[in-house]
Amino acid sequence: MKNTSLPALAALALAAALSACSSTASITKPSSGDQPAGAKAADTRNTLDQGYRDTLERLYATTPGSRELVAKARGVLVFPHEVAAGLVVGGSYGEGELRTRGVVDGYYKTTSASVGWQIGAQSRALVFLFMTDDALNKFRNSEGWSGGVDASVAVIKAGANGALDASAAQAPTVAFAMTNGGLMANLSLEGTKVSKLQL
Repeated sequence: MKNTSLPALAALALAAALSACSSTASITKPSSGDQPAGAKAADTRNTLDQGYRDTLERLYATTPGSRELVAKARGVLVFPHEVAAGLVVGGSYGEGELRTRGVVDGYYKTTSASVGWQIGAQSRALVFLFMTDDALNKFRNSEGWSGGVDASVAVIKAGANGALDASAAQAPTVAFAMTNGGLMANLSLEGTKVSKLQL
């Protein structure tokens, strides 16, 4: 049996996860048949629109106080389905939608890389809230935005009583990360890169 390099195994694991993992609101990729490029883009936009709504509804239903926080945000960026997978060299990928004042303001993709033993795959939904005009404008004007580099992102957690972390909610850019089990704890978004998706 031929030896398979670890990076190749990591790539295979990520590819398998992207096609099979469904623990959060899933994005169904358009068929790659003979569908025109314009129709494929429209399908992707429609899927992201629906994923945006579904993800926020799930956040509101499971996290008291999140609806009020989202309502205060200048911009809301939702990645309904980000998949992270790997073996030694891991990575993640997701596609999402930015809305400002309730209106679609662009589509984005998120990627990240990590090193270390991490067998298996995990799917999560990410919600970024830009709480000030300055934070939103810096994001929109960037060629490629990175959490921890271009902005410090406060990941919101729920306390024992279910209430949101009030101090984190005061940051210019905050984020929620969810699995089917609820909000993720002890998650760092440093190294998470977000760039414009042309649709």
